[in-house]
Amino acid sequence: MTMTSTVLQRPVTTTATTTTTIADKQQAANKATKATTRSRNTMAWSHEKLRFSCIDNIGLKQLWKLIALDTPNGAAHPTSNSSNHKSGNVEQPKDSNSNNINNERLTIPYDNCTNLADYLSLHRADQAQTQEATATPTNQQRMSLLKFLAINALELSAPATPLLLQQQTQSKPLGWMQLSGHPESIVPTSTGIVRKRIAGVEDSEVLAYQWISQEPKTSQIVPAYLGLREMQSQHYIELQDLLAGFKDPCVMDIKLGSRTFLESEVSNKTLRPDLYQKMIAVDASAPTQAEHEAQAITKLRYMLFRESLSSSHSKGFRIEALRLRGRAPVKDLKTCRSGEQISQTIEQFLVARRSVQKELIKRLKHMRLVIEQSAFFNRHEIVGSSIFIVYDDHRVGAWLIDFAKSRQLPPQLSINHRSPWTPGNREEGLLHGMDELIHAFEEVYARSSSHRGCLKI
Repeated sequence: MTMTSTVLQRPVTTTATTTTTIADKQQAANKATKATTRSRNTMAWSHEKLRFSCIDNIGLKQLWKLIALDTPNGAAHPTSNSSNHKSGNVEQPKDSNSNNINNERLTIPYDNCTNLADYLSLHRADQAQTQEATATPTNQQRMSLLKFLAINALELSAPATPLLLQQQTQSKPLGWMQLSGHPESIVPTSTGIVRKRIAGVEDSEVLAYQWISQEPKTSQIVPAYLGLREMQSQHYIELQDLLAGFKDPCVMDIKLGSRTFLESEVSNKTLRPDLYQKMIAVDASAPTQAEHEAQAITKLRYMLFRESLSSSHSKGFRIEALRLRGRAPVKDLKTCRSGEQISQTIEQFLVARRSVQKELIKRLKHMRLVIEQSAFFNRHEIVGSSIFIVYDDHRVGAWLIDFAKSRQLPPQLSINHRSPWTPGNREEGLLHGMDELIHAFEEVYARSSSHRGCLKI
């Protein structure tokens, strides 16, 4: 499709006392119709914003209505026979039959209508005054209404940005889903590649994948890194589409870590009333007496309160979302925090498929071992990463994803990813969460074994 841009000038008004004839209007309508026909063949949105609803474009809006609709005063339709035009005047039929009379009386001044309500109001008033009007509208009336609706649709339509047009034209691959994260940050393609928007070439996630790709074992537990791409001044990292090859799979997203925020995000000790209001909206008894008196809390206090609502604080992981076969994703699982709630959720996800359970436990243990031995994980704080689990009737997969909040540690600092966090020690509980997650899956596996034993008896 060829990208074209048509610049429309606001109609020029004059103070002269000349009267515009119907033929002049007809000639202008014919020219505009031809121009519209030519531009329609290559019509596409340009980067210029063409707004029909702006107050300073009222004259332009009326001009479009004059061109596209039946004009008042009985102006002929642009498609009328050219033989009816003589010396700047429109030749009217000498014999005015009843249909012509009705058509003339049903003519409505569309250029005075600023919205659909005005049009319908005038239309009803005209019908009430004209008893001779037929019950069935003519084709010309139907077209007039359709044209009016089309013009008003243009007035209500905002010009699309190039990125939005690109996303509209690039349909998402069949079976694509995104359980968590910002929808606008992920752009799937039809070639097994996912593009994730990043801040720039020095983004923390770019540096993380570049480092991980140099470690053969570590690169096997994360999506394949395929490089960088810049499109329309936006930077993207290209990664393996983990859903490619699966058919209607079950999917689970599990956030790892007992701390899912960076220390830099909570360094400000300013008391914030807005965060106090958020806290009491969830649990009015959560603030201390001093916090109630101040009616404000720090961001650190609020973030720790938020972590305590899920299993992140106690177990080092939380189930963010899941999707079962043939069902819509479930994303309100952050309050699933007790051991029994977690076990029931995992059981529902695995639906007693022991082969899948066994393979996932094996995969998770392998990932834990690789993390313990990886130079990248030994030298980085990993905040907010997730385990992405997916399986169908034939395949099982699990990967560690999302390194947007990974930060390299200072040379003098080391962490083991299991110790409790205190401000400054940079521990985030990544491996603590892996330990607890593996234990939860093993419990479900053992429970399913005992159920099978009872059934045999």
